[in-house]
Amino acid sequence: MTESITVTGMILSAQPIGEYDRRIVLLTKEKGKISAFAKGVRRPTAMLAGCSQPFVFGRFTLYEGRSSYTLQAVEAENYFAELRNDLEAVYYGVYFCEFAEAVTREGLPAKEELKVLYRSLGALLKKSIGAELVRAIFELKMLSVGGISPQVYECVKCRKKEDLVWFSARSGGCICKACADKLWEEELQMPEQDRQTSGGNTGVGLTVGERYLPVAGSTLYTMQYILATPIESLYTFTVSEDVLRQLKKILKEFLDLHIGRKFKSLEMLELL
Repeated sequence: MTESITVTGMILSAQPIGEYDRRIVLLTKEKGKISAFAKGVRRPTAMLAGCSQPFVFGRFTLYEGRSSYTLQAVEAENYFAELRNDLEAVYYGVYFCEFAEAVTREGLPAKEELKVLYRSLGALLKKSIGAELVRAIFELKMLSVGGISPQVYECVKCRKKEDLVWFSARSGGCICKACADKLWEEELQMPEQDRQTSGGNTGVGLTVGERYLPVAGSTLYTMQYILATPIESLYTFTVSEDVLRQLKKILKEFLDLHIGRKFKSLEMLELL
């Protein structure tokens, strides 16, 4: 027997369907990612026209059919209207929604993911923090609540907690100096044709196909702080340009390998 359900969530994306309808993707606290049809919302007089757009947060009543949901009513609590007045903030917000859609799943409750997304969109309005830092915090925190965050508390090779001076995306986290030195010595002893070095000053190439990025103590502390602190208490600090640059490089390499998806919103941000 089909019936209506009410969920708390946010619209991640909305695509036109036919002449008057939309297909929306919701991130919900109760059921994770949900796709639903919003019928007739593109008509000029449609009551739900403004409530079927990305960034709308609230309570959504859906009719649960055999194979899909249909939007019936919305009690909107936040439209993030101020965000829409800033082009750069809009693209960052769209990226956050794209990212959330990529890393969440249908049928699995997403209370923490929804909380991270909501708080991060609000943080984009805090100009004192800077959108690039907000993005880094969002990415790392979203990975954390999804169970795929990098290991930044101990060496992924020997579990030592000291001298974590390198980061390997392929190994999934930090590498201590002793382990990195050992692998580097092994590489130097191999025939030249067997080496797989990346060269340049962005990382150390290793024979196992890994690339080690340097991690300063302040960058390591920043990552540990982000992972350990509740999202409600984040977005209250700033970091130096060097830390932010290193943090962005580490996260990019980790995301490229473990998420492996290109986001259109990031391409648009690069054009601004």
